[in-house]
Amino acid sequence: MHKVKETVLEVVYAVAPITALIIVLQFTVIFMPWDTFIQFLIGALMVAVGLILFLLGVNTGLLPIGELIGSALPQTQKMWIVVLFGAILGFVVTVAEPDVRVLATQIDFVSGGEISKNVLIYSVSAGVALFVGLAMLRIILNMSFTILLFVSYVIVFVLAAFAPPEFVPISFDSGGVTTGPMTVPFILALGVGVASVLKGKSASSDGFGLVALASIGPILAVLVLGVIYG
Repeated sequence: MHKVKETVLEVVYAVAPITALIIVLQFTVIFMPWDTFIQFLIGALMVAVGLILFLLGVNTGLLPIGELIGSALPQTQKMWIVVLFGAILGFVVTVAEPDVRVLATQIDFVSGGEISKNVLIYSVSAGVALFVGLAMLRIILNMSFTILLFVSYVIVFVLAAFAPPEFVPISFDSGGVTTGPMTVPFILALGVGVASVLKGKSASSDGFGLVALASIGPILAVLVLGVIYG
């Protein structure tokens, strides 16, 4: 019960400021139609309720199961299983990420259907999958996190030079939306779980950095998509 109260207060503190600001603007500057304003208030309430339920679900199910899967995979003592299932989990959790779907819908609308919503969602998910697998490999082989980031971003900027200009901002936005409320908890819990059971690994130093790596994957995927479309 205490956890529920804590989650409710956390969501209220997050949603209340933007709601209050819109209400102030409504009566001082924008004066939007009343039906639109009422729709906003109903939407804000639905967002708050949805966030409360979502955060309770994350804390109750996603985080524990992510850590359990992460700690169980290395016990197979087969590196390819850890990497493969890490990539698969990265893919499916990104497909379910609400932020990715919002971005894909907006891009589909703005481009007039030229950049399909489903193509973008699956490309972004494939990019996350590739780099979550790479992140698992980094933990197992103790690869340098700094070098991986440097090399990855060098490839990003090389591809950006060849991709059509309109794909460059889309690619970086794609990297941002994958750090959403569905992907981040699961990937972090997975990395902490893997690092916690491997000898010589620290959950605090080796289990983190996965989100930074995972967010590069969508950038590369969309830039490759741009090169293909271009």
